[in-house]
Amino acid sequence: MIFIVTLTAKIQIFPSEEEKELLLSTTRQYTKACNFISDHVFRTNDLSQPSLNKQVYHKLRETYMLKAQMAQSAIKSVIAAYKTILTNQKEWIQPDFQHVYCDLVWNRDYSLRPGFFSVNTLSGRLKLPYVQKGMEQYFDGTWKFGTAKLLTKHGKWFLHIPASKDIPELPNFSVKNIVGIDLGMNFLAVSYDSTGKSRFYSGRQVKHRRAKYKQLRRALQRRQTPSARRRLKRIGSRENRWMSDINHQVSKALVESAPAGTLFVLEDLTGIHNVTEKVCLERRYEAVSWTFYDLRKKIEYKAGFRGSRAIAVDPRHTSQTCPKCGHTEPGNRSKKLHVFCCKTCGYRSNDDRIGAMNLHRKGIEYLSAVTGE
Repeated sequence: MIFIVTLTAKIQIFPSEEEKELLLSTTRQYTKACNFISDHVFRTNDLSQPSLNKQVYHKLRETYMLKAQMAQSAIKSVIAAYKTILTNQKEWIQPDFQHVYCDLVWNRDYSLRPGFFSVNTLSGRLKLPYVQKGMEQYFDGTWKFGTAKLLTKHGKWFLHIPASKDIPELPNFSVKNIVGIDLGMNFLAVSYDSTGKSRFYSGRQVKHRRAKYKQLRRALQRRQTPSARRRLKRIGSRENRWMSDINHQVSKALVESAPAGTLFVLEDLTGIHNVTEKVCLERRYEAVSWTFYDLRKKIEYKAGFRGSRAIAVDPRHTSQTCPKCGHTEPGNRSKKLHVFCCKTCGYRSNDDRIGAMNLHRKGIEYLSAVTGE
């Protein structure tokens, strides 16, 4: 079995002042073209690419001076934006392309080599230096580059490149170790492996900082001024970047703490948004917005790189079942004290550790079912 891992390489490029103007002119025209297409789609409800090609292609070439590939990319970008809105919002809402950027197709609009980045602009091609640290791995012949985004922020220029790689999946018969991982807020992650060792990754500092962000957002939302709304956007982006970095650190520590050939067993928390009614109002925001899925996906692809594998299983009763005698009831667990105490055999431990132990057991059951052993 092969699975595809896609990472986004974010690199800074270094154009001269003259080259910056060429890049800015190109991205501005591209963004204006996207807004023009967006207006047309909103009026016509037409999301067919062949139809849009007939309606707007020549306008994009003549009025906005886009190259042929850029015109096609702009149409695809607008279609994708509308489809995302329709999927999430279930209604026609016109996307507004405010931040200047440009989509670049690999080997047509741009190419990347060790030492320089070549990009197509409205005034011809440019060859620009970029930060090469960390990019060496992508030139070993196993990675494929996709459609990149060229954008500017605070006067600096960046390139976001999706890079994909085929990774062989760890066969079930090659699993040498099983690690159950319970994700949560009190502890970001708690693991339990086949040797009986547990590891705890505290979430106290994360909870404290997120609480500060929450208070700041409330204060800004009360103001309802343009400056407050702009700051709300910046804070949201900053918090997302910080939380993503935390998840990178935790996932890396978890994966590197286990040998190659490990099966990581996690909870499938994709339906957590549907159970918020059962969470007290004070903690509902944290329960809904916590980045469980992002952490799980990072563990999955990092495990693949190290010759291991991650699976997601049904999380029901993992914190209510005694891993020693199998007795299950809600009263076994005290959420307030974060303690598990079996009403039958008296086994006592941290409730998140109990979850990890039960996930470890589910990993054993999974292997037995698929291998017949």
